[in-house]
Amino acid sequence: MEYFAHILIVIGIYIVLAVSLDLLVGQTGLLSVAHAAFYGLGAYTSALLTLHLGCSFIVGTLAGMAVASGISLIVSLPTARLHDDYFVIASFGFQMILFSTLNNWMTLTRGPLGIPNIPAPVVFGFRIQSHLSFVVLAAVFAMIATLVVRRLSVSPFGRVLRAIREDESFVLAVGKNPLQFKVIAFAVSAALGASAGSLYAHYVSYLAPTSFTVLESILVISMVIIGGSGSIFGPLVGATVLVLLPEAFRFLGFPTNTAANLRQVVYGTCLVAMMMLRPKGLIGKYGFGR
Repeated sequence: MEYFAHILIVIGIYIVLAVSLDLLVGQTGLLSVAHAAFYGLGAYTSALLTLHLGCSFIVGTLAGMAVASGISLIVSLPTARLHDDYFVIASFGFQMILFSTLNNWMTLTRGPLGIPNIPAPVVFGFRIQSHLSFVVLAAVFAMIATLVVRRLSVSPFGRVLRAIREDESFVLAVGKNPLQFKVIAFAVSAALGASAGSLYAHYVSYLAPTSFTVLESILVISMVIIGGSGSIFGPLVGATVLVLLPEAFRFLGFPTNTAANLRQVVYGTCLVAMMMLRPKGLIGKYGFGR
């Protein structure tokens, strides 16, 4: 029972990450490979505040979202003017900078030693310790992220984002400032990604920089591509499929080390197959990069 509850919790965390990234990839047309960086910012901020300052889980989560949004402004203001491959390269650079910072700032993050003994979250006086209570909490986080992105996507703000995706020059012609909308979308996406990081930190109770590498960003991008970009349910489906698929190897009797290597092969195969056979993903609205 605990195994299945763990899978549901992981799915909930990745749903938050995939839905928040789709606000950039699907709605705005910005391919960012720095989402794991904001995921890590939320995780480390919440962990450090609760461990060293005695802050509550809710305060730590909100602080992590605020830090991620603030850092996103520093990143997006100069890079949102870039297009296509140049934006991807810029976001990749930020991802590498943040990972290097987490891995080398020994006095704050303990570097590769990691941060242990992160306390379990307490929400409105209720201590979240059991797997079942974490399932409920992960479901709440996933629901909030989905509703926020859904509300933005159907609003006038979302319509401008989709217009930017299709023709940025047209948006300028009608008097809108594309940079402003991109920066806001980037900040919201970063904040939601950071909330998933906070939940992850307090669930596993241990943080290490290796959880927030560029490979993690690519995994979340894969979830958006396979599920389908621009669709509110696409990232949910993509996150669920890519979390469940590797678990099938456990039931097929593969050794743990073999299963871990096969997981990367399966991810890559699925990604290539979807790009070739169904660029819009399983239930997406837009072809990737279009």
